[in-house]
Amino acid sequence: MQRINISENGLNMVFEITDQNEVKFLHFSQLPFQEELIRDDYEKTGFRLVEIELAGLDRPEERHGSKYTVTAPGYRMKYVSHKDERNIFGRKLEFVTCDEETGIYVTSHFQFYDGIAMVRCYSVVENRGTDEQILEYVTSFNLNGLEKEGILPRDLKMKVAVIHNSWQREVQWKEYTLPQLGIEQSQPDLALRSSKAFGVSNTGNWSAKEYLPMGCVSNEETGSRLFWQIEQNGSWHWEISDQTNHLYLQLSGPTENQSHWFKCLKPGEKFESVPAAVGAVLGGNEEMAEELTRYRRRIRRENEDNEKLAVIFNDYMNCLWAEPTTEKEIPLIDAAAEIGCEYYCIDAGWYADGYWWDEVGEWLPSDKRFPNGIKEVIDYIRTKGMIPGLWLELEVMGIHCPKVKDMPEDCFFHRHGKRVYDRSRYQLDFRHPAVREHATQVIDRLVNDYGVGYIKMDYNIEPGLGTEIDADSVGDGLLGHERAYLQWLDGIFEKYPQLIIENCSSGGLRMDYAMLQRHSIQSTSDQEGYLNYATIAANSPLGVTMEQSAIWSYPRIEGDEEETVFNMVNAMLMRVHQSGHMVDIAPERKALVKEGLDYYKEIRSDIKCSVPFWPTGFSSFADDWVSLGLKGERATYLSVWRRGGGSYLKLPIAHLKGREVEVRCAYPMKSDCDYHWNAQTGILTVMLPAVPSARVFELKS
Repeated sequence: MQRINISENGLNMVFEITDQNEVKFLHFSQLPFQEELIRDDYEKTGFRLVEIELAGLDRPEERHGSKYTVTAPGYRMKYVSHKDERNIFGRKLEFVTCDEETGIYVTSHFQFYDGIAMVRCYSVVENRGTDEQILEYVTSFNLNGLEKEGILPRDLKMKVAVIHNSWQREVQWKEYTLPQLGIEQSQPDLALRSSKAFGVSNTGNWSAKEYLPMGCVSNEETGSRLFWQIEQNGSWHWEISDQTNHLYLQLSGPTENQSHWFKCLKPGEKFESVPAAVGAVLGGNEEMAEELTRYRRRIRRENEDNEKLAVIFNDYMNCLWAEPTTEKEIPLIDAAAEIGCEYYCIDAGWYADGYWWDEVGEWLPSDKRFPNGIKEVIDYIRTKGMIPGLWLELEVMGIHCPKVKDMPEDCFFHRHGKRVYDRSRYQLDFRHPAVREHATQVIDRLVNDYGVGYIKMDYNIEPGLGTEIDADSVGDGLLGHERAYLQWLDGIFEKYPQLIIENCSSGGLRMDYAMLQRHSIQSTSDQEGYLNYATIAANSPLGVTMEQSAIWSYPRIEGDEEETVFNMVNAMLMRVHQSGHMVDIAPERKALVKEGLDYYKEIRSDIKCSVPFWPTGFSSFADDWVSLGLKGERATYLSVWRRGGGSYLKLPIAHLKGREVEVRCAYPMKSDCDYHWNAQTGILTVMLPAVPSARVFELKS
């Protein structure tokens, strides 16, 4: 037996190479490993390094149901070698295991990042045998023993967090006990196993249409938590269940059972799994969010946008609603420049004379909307000191788009021999060179001919399982398209490093870090109600860094000053997506917008290096009060929203407890709110007399 103990960045990992030449992954935590918590050889059998399923193999051990335990050849993989090296990111572990009968080799990768308590994990499967093999499932990360520390029964100490996500209802953290998930303890503590797994999946091209590809398991007895994000812009799966008396977690990309995915590996071929980042902390949600934030910044493409945090005006929300014209745009551009916006994006509709939904695809400007050409408006934006932007949706073509007839048939997704439709649009397949050529020509035209520096890249359909063209399975076709799209996007950013491309999918329905490693800014929602948006804004640092998190601020013409302030506070600690009828709102309210943007520019250099905290916890839409704080280098910033309830709120700020703190209401400057800091208790008490109302506070010690 050989034991490999890893201690890196506060993480403790333990691997064992047994006398039977199997690799066991025994521990992943900031807690030390306790040998006695894995009580016997039977329990240890469930601590496999990787689970991998090939077609046509027996699974002789009892697994019950369709869980991904005791996979074949996963249960018989043998140790070959391992590496422990360093690269530019940090320490890197690689374990190679093989199945001699099939000639399948799996290299399990664990990439550390110096100073961050997270590890990026993925598996590379290689067929070194003589026969073709059908890969149906492989884990990117597989850990048993989630509950092993502590003495309380697992049902009393363990909780699982799921981040629900949907259109206009993004980033909703919900935490469940094991009994609430239907996996409570019901068998004797001997040879424990069951047929139910709690699984969270996405199938399709909208990676976050129901859930963010994230999760967390916490042990409330020990104060430890394990958390993860699956970095995939399409289908993915994670599950928790029991085997050999313990709870396991498995993370993967697409699967055959959930996603209609399998991959044929011919001799000599390889497949690399979807990457997943896994972290562990001793602490709560804020410690978790800090590690996630630091990790996301480390893996992200270097870009000026996340350094500058420019203010963007977009003419869509509570404004032109996809009906732009030269006549409407010119006064709005003047108003956006006057309040201090730095980018101006013309949203949907610029390419069609009338109804445009099912005609998208050519991306040529409408002469009816812009009689002297769209270049006139774009040039006017630049004369006002702003960088112009346009809305695009390049992955689709409307069914009435004239260009459809010019595209080869295999440029489109197909299933059962027929084109895939969704919402009167076809899905383009970025594996096809004609699709990539078309997309690149559109970008070239917008950048080089029109002078565009910002693109809002939207995506408003869900093509489902995938495509059968040139694919082993429809899920294989989908994964191939998604990876080809990312490669195309990498090429665009290499060609135009200054170009900003916003990641938008009906708001936040592709809020994942396959996309966000590349995009500098993420649309968080299409939420049209500013009161509800406070909840999405406050929770958004769970899913995306603050400097990438675009939040709408859209004061209404008929609103009042408190409504304007509330809108501005929604966006103030993130990225400002300013909108609203700036031409028509009252002068005093327009002045409040400008004041808010001026203050934002003062603090944005601190936002980009801050970490989030939540004095009153994550927000739900029913909450009367909402709060979000940022711990910056120069100060602590706190947004507070009141939607109902009593006029006072106590906000514990743990990192400032015991300190004398200077507090001010930073926005708006003229405010009738009241507040008091208690250094001994570390509590800021605030009073907001109006419903609704919101304020930004600044605390310096």
